[in-house]
Amino acid sequence: MKLFVRIVETGSFSAVARELDMLQPSVSKHMNMLEQSLGVRLLNRTTRKISLTDAGREYFERCQRIIDDVNELETEVLGLQNKPTGTLRISSPVAFGQIYMLPLLLSFRNQFSGIGIDISLDDRYADLVQEGFDVAIRFGELEDSQLVARHIGSSARVCVASASYLSKNGTPQTPNELKNHNCITYTHLFSSVWPFRDAKGLVSIKVAGNFRANSGYAIRDAVMNDVGIALVPALLVKDEIESGTLVSILNDYAPDPIRITAVYPSTRLTPRKVKLFVDFIKDEFVKVPLLHPSKPSRPVPRLRSKPGVVVDVTR
Repeated sequence: MKLFVRIVETGSFSAVARELDMLQPSVSKHMNMLEQSLGVRLLNRTTRKISLTDAGREYFERCQRIIDDVNELETEVLGLQNKPTGTLRISSPVAFGQIYMLPLLLSFRNQFSGIGIDISLDDRYADLVQEGFDVAIRFGELEDSQLVARHIGSSARVCVASASYLSKNGTPQTPNELKNHNCITYTHLFSSVWPFRDAKGLVSIKVAGNFRANSGYAIRDAVMNDVGIALVPALLVKDEIESGTLVSILNDYAPDPIRITAVYPSTRLTPRKVKLFVDFIKDEFVKVPLLHPSKPSRPVPRLRSKPGVVVDVTR
């Protein structure tokens, strides 16, 4: 099988003979034996070139997949015997990275000391392939991309404001009343349409305001400084709500939790350091009260993706 694949890839019996340190007649003999055993011609041979028959093309494609699977299996088995090494480049939102990722990375390093860590905290969506990242943490619905996506957790979302702002402007009793308030929005993550749920189901409210930011910390600080109302992940304002610095409102209309996803480039063989890291943080997030990696109670909408994209929304 491997000999046949190499003949097709090199386009030459003599090249394969040199590569495998064999005589060319021996290579031809093995090829003839393969065709005889299958009972079908795989190659069209002339004095100038070699081409695949229809059956040969199908057989070649299947052989390639089988050989790739065997090579991947051998790599994984060898990896189990060897200490994982290399540098893991990670992109994470700033607030989530500082609150959760950094402590976990210290534990990860203690367990896998051969893996170096290079983390970039940025609320901008990095281009993993162009910028050389191994894995990124993303919140919310994923955009079209050639990335593998693995669900690692979720965070409740809360609508918050300062007591001073509510005292001056009133407390909205329904999501529809947000239209009368200054709403602070994320530049890209949630846009200006906020989803809520009532007894009838999903309620989408288009909000407006005079303050936008691409940073969770900037949004939180603006709320604390009486700028307006924001819809944010609960993990970002947990301490402020408990201390009374911020007030959680519209609790009877709580939206669905926002999904937290680890994404990484789609390749035939995912680096072991990436697999180890994603498995590690998923297992650790189970222990965090504000993160809920279990499957959502409501049906998960299918993620929009281009043909060929690998999207894992359940694991």
